[in-house]
Amino acid sequence: MYNVSACINCTSLKIFQQYSVVFLLILLPLLGFGQVDSLQMKTDSIGNDSINAIVNVEKSQLEEEIDYQCRDSLLYHVKDQYVELFGEGIVDYGTIHLESAYIRIDFQKFMILAFGMPDSNGVVQGTPLFTDGDQTFESDTIRYNYETKKGIIQHIFTTQGDGFLHGDRVKKLEDNTILVRDGSFTTCSLHDPHFAICFNKAKVIPNDKIVTGPVWLVIEDIPTPLALPFGFFPNKKGRSSGILIPTYGESATRGFYLENGGYYFGISDMFDLTLRGYIYSRGSWALKTESNYKKRYKFEGNLNLSYAVNLLGERNTNTFEKSKAFFVKWKHVQDPKARPNSRFSANVQMGSSDYNTFNPSSTQDYLSSNYSSSISYSTTIASFFNLTANLSQTQNTQTNTFSISLPDIAVTSNRFYPFRSSKKSRGKFLESVNMSYSLYSRNSLNTIDSLLFENLDWVNFNNGVKHTIPISSSFKLLRYFNFTNTFSYNQRWYFKHIEKHWSNLDSALITDTIQGFRIAHDFVYSTKMSTKLYTFLSFKRGPVSAFRHVLTPSVTFSWRPDFSDQQWGYYKYYITPGQTEATRYSVFEGGIYGTPSAGKSSKLNFAITNNLEMKVRNRKDSTSGFKKIALIDNFTLSTGYNFAADSLNWDKLIMSGRTRLFQSLDLRYAATFDPYITDSNGVNLNQFEWDVNKRLVRQNSGEWGISLNWNLTPQTFKKKNAGTDTTESNGMYKIPWNLNLAYTMQYTRNYQITAIEEKEFLQTLSINGSINLTPNWRVSVMTNYNFVDHEFVYTSVNIYRDMHCWEINFNWIPTGFRKSYNMTIRVKSSILQDLKIEKKTDWRDYY
Repeated sequence: MYNVSACINCTSLKIFQQYSVVFLLILLPLLGFGQVDSLQMKTDSIGNDSINAIVNVEKSQLEEEIDYQCRDSLLYHVKDQYVELFGEGIVDYGTIHLESAYIRIDFQKFMILAFGMPDSNGVVQGTPLFTDGDQTFESDTIRYNYETKKGIIQHIFTTQGDGFLHGDRVKKLEDNTILVRDGSFTTCSLHDPHFAICFNKAKVIPNDKIVTGPVWLVIEDIPTPLALPFGFFPNKKGRSSGILIPTYGESATRGFYLENGGYYFGISDMFDLTLRGYIYSRGSWALKTESNYKKRYKFEGNLNLSYAVNLLGERNTNTFEKSKAFFVKWKHVQDPKARPNSRFSANVQMGSSDYNTFNPSSTQDYLSSNYSSSISYSTTIASFFNLTANLSQTQNTQTNTFSISLPDIAVTSNRFYPFRSSKKSRGKFLESVNMSYSLYSRNSLNTIDSLLFENLDWVNFNNGVKHTIPISSSFKLLRYFNFTNTFSYNQRWYFKHIEKHWSNLDSALITDTIQGFRIAHDFVYSTKMSTKLYTFLSFKRGPVSAFRHVLTPSVTFSWRPDFSDQQWGYYKYYITPGQTEATRYSVFEGGIYGTPSAGKSSKLNFAITNNLEMKVRNRKDSTSGFKKIALIDNFTLSTGYNFAADSLNWDKLIMSGRTRLFQSLDLRYAATFDPYITDSNGVNLNQFEWDVNKRLVRQNSGEWGISLNWNLTPQTFKKKNAGTDTTESNGMYKIPWNLNLAYTMQYTRNYQITAIEEKEFLQTLSINGSINLTPNWRVSVMTNYNFVDHEFVYTSVNIYRDMHCWEINFNWIPTGFRKSYNMTIRVKSSILQDLKIEKKTDWRDYY
């Protein structure tokens, strides 16, 4: 293929007309420039160079340089001053880019004409693709004046925001505004769309809006009676303010309604606000606000505030109910790079207990009965102290309990070694001595949600401050024995304490709360020795290679004085009528950080921990060829003996352990055993079980738990044989699907006489799965079954159909309080999200 370029410089149009013919007849043969016939060109299988031409026109006539090229042939008409490009023609002029099978450039009229060409089968190929800045048009024919930047486009197809514009005849103005005649707007990306909103005339303002005359909906080329006197389509990129169209319907208990309507404020790129309202003909209403904010490299978050008034049943009847509810959600996240030494975060979920009963925004909100909130700030002080300030809240929507802590402050220091010195060594023991400091302060309130604002008084809060200084050291003895010595000092500050006395006038025990600052001290010393014993059993043949048993015995001695002694002043006594001995109580009873322990302790604790592992041969592991399987994980036996106690010196024997089988089955077990007998009231007597019942211990309680979490996918059954994936020949494995089985079983038994319930058995199964029957059909199911109550707790069936630019959603909850169904056929795009057909029942109607 030929590569030709020519430059024409003109001082004026008159001179060019007089001498252009003579000049070109002399110059062009030397350059090999002329008419090129595509039928006479040699075909090169590797490819040929494009025919290029650059025309520079005087600055007064053209502001930019025209660059054009084509694949097939180029024909230059000198007399009429226009160029024709055949076969994959390309023209670039400033911000304009044009591609077409045929292009004609008229330098006299500053016009460009482009259209497609029929191939050997008569099918038009290479239709024009016109780009001006960020706008792109596909059409059959384009006539464009590159001086005035105006043009006429036939049968246009262009993208406008998230939608697509079709037009039979379009006029493009200098400011890129488009006037369309006999056109349509759709969110379907096909040239022959599944649906469209048609109009006779329209005006398109780029990055702003599309305004039309009368519009009507056409589905699969069939006009529908759905029409409006005018159309308005937002065409802005990014956020834009606008009305949120509500959904309408009827509820048996609330009447006719308009839901989820309101207004969206696209305030800025960093902040927006959404206001939504809900109104019902029988008096119920609700308001919701949602705001998102974000500052790049600083922070981001969202805030939701909701308030609702719920009226159920008929007025002036026994079934009528009226309730007010609110809910607050706030989430704030700080960018770690904003302030490396400090961090602020918030995750707030709080509100009325019955809010999500009638106004949930999701299934998860409805199923959740516990909510918690936390607002925290943490920082580092002088690279040594860590400060954390936290506001926290928890609530249970079933029991209506509400707990709040404001504030909860913790100051902790890094662990340091006071006897370590780089200049002079003081011995290994002293160098291992380390200490730290911690301060904890909390102010909390426990109440019910309906009385929260009535109890916000200082006297109703439980508060205090706790200082802790632990000092410890560790060393090894004979290489195999680890020794750890610890001394811990605690100091509690309280701003109130209690005193109890018996009132003969009221015949009741009176508890007085006395305001005032009090300090409580306590301390404890302990030393611990531990080691590890290993047992190996190897096999040369068979699938099992070896067993390894790790036995970890430990002995701990701890000592503390009797802080109930009168010299400390932490405990007092009261006597009730009929008692022969006084009852002891702590003046810090109910304190947020507890009270110093009563009774002297000089205890020796024993513990034995077992771990059993099995090593099996694994052909899939090409590195080691083995795989480790844990058979027993932390099977522990522990008890203790108190030398300072005058009776019941032995502690209960505690057994606990867990293990995991097949990577998905967890087993948990725990039990307590008492070496002493009890009387008819369940009180321990200072007599051993062996002396009375000829048994070492008596079981107090036992607990067994099994949990299975099994996730199945086509990859679970995928097998490879001789490097060939057998799933390719099995059609069922090609269908995308997943199934999650979560089984939980817990059995608890209390053998004590004072137990309220002797046995407790829980057994549930949760199933959650989905299957894509075809690339466009998906079915998902979620259900929970309670084996004890023999009922399904919550079941949901969802069917989804993808119809290219439309979608069908069907949700069915067959049983329970949320019993309902919802079927929606709607447009996928958010621009036309209100173009939908919806049929549903309100779960609040108990259909």
